[in-house]
Amino acid sequence: LNWLISDGSVVYAEALWDHVTMDDQELGFKAGDVIEVMDATNKEWWWGRILDSEGWFPASFVRLRVNQDEPMDDYPMKAEDGKEEDASTAARRYGVGQTSKDQMRTNVINEIISTERDYIKHLKDICEGYIKQCRKRADMFTEEQLKTIFGNIEDIYKCQKKFVKALEKKFNKDHPHLSEIGSCFLEYQTEFQIYSEYCNNHPNACMELSQLTKVNKYVYFFEACRLLQKMIDISLDGFLLTPVQKICKYPLQLAELLKYTNPQHRDFKDVEAALNAMKNVARLINERKRRLENIDKIAQWQSSIEDWEGEDVLVRSSELIYSGELTKISQPQAKTQQRMFFLFDHQLVCCKKDLLRRDILYYKSRINMDDMEIVDMDDGKDKDFNISVKNAFKLLCRDPEEVHLFCAKKPEQKQRWLKAFENERKQVQLDQETGFSITEVQKKQAMLNANKQHHTGKPKGECGPFFFS
Repeated sequence: LNWLISDGSVVYAEALWDHVTMDDQELGFKAGDVIEVMDATNKEWWWGRILDSEGWFPASFVRLRVNQDEPMDDYPMKAEDGKEEDASTAARRYGVGQTSKDQMRTNVINEIISTERDYIKHLKDICEGYIKQCRKRADMFTEEQLKTIFGNIEDIYKCQKKFVKALEKKFNKDHPHLSEIGSCFLEYQTEFQIYSEYCNNHPNACMELSQLTKVNKYVYFFEACRLLQKMIDISLDGFLLTPVQKICKYPLQLAELLKYTNPQHRDFKDVEAALNAMKNVARLINERKRRLENIDKIAQWQSSIEDWEGEDVLVRSSELIYSGELTKISQPQAKTQQRMFFLFDHQLVCCKKDLLRRDILYYKSRINMDDMEIVDMDDGKDKDFNISVKNAFKLLCRDPEEVHLFCAKKPEQKQRWLKAFENERKQVQLDQETGFSITEVQKKQAMLNANKQHHTGKPKGECGPFFFS
């Protein structure tokens, strides 16, 4: 790469993820931005330029463009007079025709096939070079540890072997630009959801490896595995990041393929549908990652609540849907109490504010939302509680019989709560349909981290981003 740059070639890279920075020496960008790479001497940090801005950026946040000679459709070019050219002017200057477009489609197809073959070898090396050797050393690794470190990478390996065979069947060796590979992505879109489990587990794998590699015998063992398998000089945690990066790249590759596929091409509709399908897979994985990050916040919230009773919130919940103040009316004397309520999936937690320090909350009770029916009430007298109410709603449970009456301060607040209860049921249903769940290890780790932070008062470090936006 540096040889190309020093030879005078202009090298472009495309951002895989957002790079947000407060350092004026670093180059900030968004996913999809095109960066001119000016120096790649350092393996981890490159120097680049976007228009008039220059700076360092993480090499792992970008990928080199397949077609370096293509016009920058989405990248403003600078003319000799310093003014920006539009895409059509740049295209005319580069003289791009249909033949060139076919060649570019060939380049993208070849890259997809080539990177899939490389990826298969990479997965094979991990499964045979590391997992197989680790299983021989029961004195060093438990099955639970191996599951934490490698996740479901063996399932991914099996899936990708079938996928690459499907791609090769559709690959036209004589005329690669005529290949029709869009249908392959459509066929495997559901199977690709197994990446969600892997991506969610990846932070746990990093933590487990970090602990093990504090002991020299594990460092030597992992290095011996790498050398025996004749793998490149990257640490195991680097190898294990590859599946996370791979599932990120599919939408980018398909977007590039669609760009060079004529609407009349037999593959056009399938590539278009495949791009949308892989974006949906990406969104699903992103959403699950976000939910897992939320469990740390929920655990921290619970650790801040005084006088907590009963099971942890994370035993049944993983998402805070809504929160706010309501007036709770209790039988038999229709006693009114101002309380803070936190609606999670499956449960509604009730807390009381401290009289002097309003930022301190005390746990009071919780309601199981799985058994509840929400009833919107008209303003006026309620016969069950024998009291006049305004902006009210009830939570009813038939078995055992249970009635909860709440009042909001304003009509719009009441409507927000009713909408929140509706969203809570939708979230529960969606989780059931997609099979979303949190492992016991993840729950315990979140509570452990929260308790440590609560006692020390020190901020907890966060993992850097590795997902598409």
